[in-house]
Amino acid sequence: MDKAHGQISLSNALGAREILKNFLAPTPLRHYPSLDRLTGAQIFVKHENHNPTGTFKIRGGITLMHHLRKKGIKGVVTYSTGNHGTSVATSAKMFGLTAVVVVPEKSNPLKMQSIKDAGAELIEYGKDFEAAGRKVAQLEDERGLYFVHPANEAHLINGVATEFFEILEMVPDMDTMVIPIGAGSEAAAAITVLKQIRPEIDIIGVQAEASSAAYLSWTQKKIVSASNTSFAGGVATGTAYEVPFSLYKNGLADFILLTEEELYQGIALSAHHTRNLTEGAGGACLRAALKISDRLHGKKVVIQMSGANASGHELQEAMAQPCLASGVVG
Repeated sequence: MDKAHGQISLSNALGAREILKNFLAPTPLRHYPSLDRLTGAQIFVKHENHNPTGTFKIRGGITLMHHLRKKGIKGVVTYSTGNHGTSVATSAKMFGLTAVVVVPEKSNPLKMQSIKDAGAELIEYGKDFEAAGRKVAQLEDERGLYFVHPANEAHLINGVATEFFEILEMVPDMDTMVIPIGAGSEAAAAITVLKQIRPEIDIIGVQAEASSAAYLSWTQKKIVSASNTSFAGGVATGTAYEVPFSLYKNGLADFILLTEEELYQGIALSAHHTRNLTEGAGGACLRAALKISDRLHGKKVVIQMSGANASGHELQEAMAQPCLASGVVG
């Protein structure tokens, strides 16, 4: 089907905020003194994990479905490692659209069940994110569905951008924003809002070392592919995507990679310091802030926490990480 074209902009993000007022409350932004002591910075955590579906992605899903319903579209298809698919399934149901979600085989069972619970048809296909995407092209043609790309979709990014208005209202004098990067919609959203309103804010991206395509694309200033083997789906893609990459390739102050062990440590640190159970991507920004604490010393830092959909295996692995009583990973 023809794509519903849109433009990523500050004004369209404000329009998305008006739409979302009818569906979502602002998520909490909390200051944790124990994280200040751990990093030497003033740390605030934006709890996007408190959204419905447990991630920031629902902001984009609702915004997009609002526009698709106005255009008379009846059904959508997408691919996902889980959280994007849950957002699409949940928001499609809210607006009376059917949804088909393709996920890689052996995906997080909690996320797969959430997609089914939201009323979507779930299809397992391929070994990774990119293989699942190839299946979607077939379904789009066969069933006449609207393809919701996980990254190259302006309405999704404008919806996600509403998070950053809330952050600026709560911490207007922030110095640094730390965000996870997988497909890149949130990086694009952060740059769209923060760099327009306060261009001096440093935006730091975080990705898994085992799935570092976005990082490698950023360093080389061109889209490249790489192996994609991280357990942390929210910071795991095998390639960068054109629309978000066009924004974050020159909009980030830095980009941090985390090992699989560090990603598990981020889950443990989140539980210890914030009393929130997160998945790998959800704790990634906290672990990254600890990794670069010398550079953040004395600064006012906002850390994004999104992704509350950890599997039992992830939590078991995370809690086995060496963690002192102070919460410092040893």
